[in-house]
Amino acid sequence: MFRSPSALALRGKPHIIVPDHKEVLRMTLIGIVPSWVEEKKITINQDYVEAVLRAGGTPVLFPVTVNREQMNRLLDQVDGLLLTGGQDVNPAEYGESMLPCCGDCSACRDAMELPLCRDALARRIPLLAICRGMQILSCVLGGKLYQDLTVQFGTELVHPRHDVPADPVHQVEVLPGTLLSSVTGAGPLPVNSRHHQGIKQPGNGLRICATAPDGLIEGIELPDHPFVLGVQWHPESLSDRYPAHQKLFDAFVRACTEKEP
Repeated sequence: MFRSPSALALRGKPHIIVPDHKEVLRMTLIGIVPSWVEEKKITINQDYVEAVLRAGGTPVLFPVTVNREQMNRLLDQVDGLLLTGGQDVNPAEYGESMLPCCGDCSACRDAMELPLCRDALARRIPLLAICRGMQILSCVLGGKLYQDLTVQFGTELVHPRHDVPADPVHQVEVLPGTLLSSVTGAGPLPVNSRHHQGIKQPGNGLRICATAPDGLIEGIELPDHPFVLGVQWHPESLSDRYPAHQKLFDAFVRACTEKEP
């Protein structure tokens, strides 16, 4: 008779045991960093959760904390880290003064995510970084950002298309021979676009893997790491209808599942 699965801590990570079967299935835990919208309130877009679930991962919502010991314990328990979108990164974090064109920043998110990302890289934990997350990844490795694309980069292409948040509005060119191209294929990829900032100078060791028609960097990756990928668009909001974008989460969760314990 089939019984409900139960969780068991095995080798430090949760597993699912089905009593009438011999197999023990280990859950692949994906730590997701939430948004901080006001004091003592965190949120997460359900699209991230559903994309991870479709890929076979188990989403784990991280708290917002600046306690390094707590952050290390969180990283101990997960197989991968998903850095999400949100507020602007404070320009002080990449050595610049804040301009009037810079948007709202989140001091608590910066204080958590920068060291969290740095520690995840040092541990070689698979990492998927989306929008703000991609910018955090670049800043951790010494990169710089445009504080506002219209003011500092150009107006050939309108990037903050909040009027169409969950459908493609332009294409990016996925460069051949990259991790991203092994997931989605090389060449044009239609994407959505909700950002007003972008990468001006990639961080040390990062490779550009996708660009917009106006030349803006839309994808970065770290070649000497098992899986580190950052994209400027929001694949989670496309992944339920556009298979190429779900493939990003599939590849990420697969890398998390296959990593060394």
